[in-house]
Amino acid sequence: MTSTPFHKILIANRGEIALRVIRSARALGYRTVAVYSTADAHSRHVQEADQAVCIGEPLPAQSYLRIPALIEAAKLSGADAVHPGYGFLAENEDFAQACKDAGLVFIGPSPEAIAAMGNKAGAKTLMHAAGVPCIPGYQGEDQSEDRLAQEAARIGFPVMIKATAGGGGRGMRLVPSANEFRDLLRSARSEAQSAFGNPEVILERAIVEPRHIEIQVFADRHGNAIHLGERDCSVQRRHQKLIEEAPSPAVNAELRERMGATAVAAVKAIHYEGAGTLEFLLDREGNFYFMEMNTRLQVEHPVTEAITGLDLVELQLRVAAGEALPLRQEEVRFSGHAIEVRLCAEDVDKGFMPQSGTVALWQMPQQLRVDDALRSGSEVPPFYDSMIAKIISHGRTRDEARRKLASGLEDAVALGITTNQAFLRSCLLHPVFAAGGATTAFIGQHQEALLAPDKAARERAGALASMLLHETTGDRRHHSPGRRMPHNLPISLRFELGGAVHNASMTLGSHRHFGVTIDGKVIAIELVALTDDSARFACDGVLESAAYHRDGATLLIHYRGLALRVDDTTRAASARQGESGGDGKLRASMNGRVVAVLADVGQMVQAGQPIVTLEAMKMEHVHTAPLSGRLIAVHVAAGEQVAASRVVAEIEASVEEGAR
Repeated sequence: MTSTPFHKILIANRGEIALRVIRSARALGYRTVAVYSTADAHSRHVQEADQAVCIGEPLPAQSYLRIPALIEAAKLSGADAVHPGYGFLAENEDFAQACKDAGLVFIGPSPEAIAAMGNKAGAKTLMHAAGVPCIPGYQGEDQSEDRLAQEAARIGFPVMIKATAGGGGRGMRLVPSANEFRDLLRSARSEAQSAFGNPEVILERAIVEPRHIEIQVFADRHGNAIHLGERDCSVQRRHQKLIEEAPSPAVNAELRERMGATAVAAVKAIHYEGAGTLEFLLDREGNFYFMEMNTRLQVEHPVTEAITGLDLVELQLRVAAGEALPLRQEEVRFSGHAIEVRLCAEDVDKGFMPQSGTVALWQMPQQLRVDDALRSGSEVPPFYDSMIAKIISHGRTRDEARRKLASGLEDAVALGITTNQAFLRSCLLHPVFAAGGATTAFIGQHQEALLAPDKAARERAGALASMLLHETTGDRRHHSPGRRMPHNLPISLRFELGGAVHNASMTLGSHRHFGVTIDGKVIAIELVALTDDSARFACDGVLESAAYHRDGATLLIHYRGLALRVDDTTRAASARQGESGGDGKLRASMNGRVVAVLADVGQMVQAGQPIVTLEAMKMEHVHTAPLSGRLIAVHVAAGEQVAASRVVAEIEASVEEGAR
């Protein structure tokens, strides 16, 4: 049978990918069913689907990973097909088989193909047999620590540890030397077990400063297979992609043809069906090596859609229904250049630490494609991936696409939760990226420049904050700018901005002219217009705009691409006690689940020694001792969910530490 018609699709995922599938499914006349955990009860994908079914609490059941609950949801809603999205169970052969056994059309490859390519060790063996160049390494069954250490020494350092069932950088570690191998191996295994339920790993030789290039493929059940060109995914942090583009600035037509032909031959060798991506490392000499195959739609698929004009979700649905691919390889056309950035809820200044909380103000640029599932007031829970939106630009040239995206990022407003927005814009504007020279080492090599603060913008933001703190108090925000009596006596303000305390003095002139003295510098600022969430103002003669959100003593400002938090401490204590850990209290840096307690009460510990490991948004984060001394209390246990800033452990300073 080559035809498998279906009418209603259950989307076994959440957030922006669920909305993305809903959009294409509706365009083809399909009904849609959302599933959701209790943490996502008010999410957009739940509200926009035709039907929705709750599948449980987010933890400890990990609802989106519960296969029986998802199959039952399909039965309850009358769905006859399942789209897995990406992440969660998208590459789980047991889920694909369970859908098949339940009479549901799985919109993806067969369970056998997922199993063959989902295990990195087995996939490398298959690809090697198919003539695909692979990175030298070890993918044996002996997973003992001693054997893996021996194989790492044989391969030579630096070496990569990779979870066999993994993806998205989870369960992956770069090991520079032999003396670091065992600790990093244990960390990778723990993370892999948590994320995928499988602690097995493979080892690979680490290729220095490669490009990360992936080839998008499609195949149908009629024996047809094509590729849709490459994507360059080299800009990464923690082995997770941040910026993707198509085509790659490092791939010419001849190399594209060779890599594409290799990818097509690979999927034909395993009788693949549906969308898939073969990922390669490209070295400086132009040699490419197979890393893994993703048997699903990729997060970065929009850049391929932009340059080909194809709807990849539509192609998935057509192929799953039994249709032949609607075009041959020679009919694939590429137009222009596209770049995507992943907007993530994370604190770049704290090692890209995941963040969760409430989005106070959410306004995305209208001139670009934005795939998201948020609105003002939405909750970003701590249980899932940190990516909250994808912003995509398309231009006739790479530089045009880059320029559009940098401008759109400056306009995007995401207040209330810390994101990597400014960092992404810095990446796009960096001369190495602008010249097309970014490799996987890009962030590591240029992190200092990428994190450098915009001093001019922050200086003006101080004056803007002073004005807004005064003008948004009480009902002042509802007054239209107009003539008023000057106020010659200075108004004193004190606030925290950017981790520092600022003392400001402000005088009020007529027509809402202000003179702000902050940190010894005088800045003239005029308020032109004020709404509930935006301000139009002139600063030293330059007219511009900012978005803001006021909640009591907290003022959130979006200005020149920066999201700034201002805490008014004029009438309150100016400093928070104990935040630095100088009091010996170790605090959780984010909402998360305790994975492990790494030290015992009564034990002497050194500053920087691991004490507690937390997991948030699928990543593990080790919390270390803030000072040296005796561990006198541990207030958490493995498996417990903790809130940000909660005291998880206490250390009594040693005599030497206390004397400093």
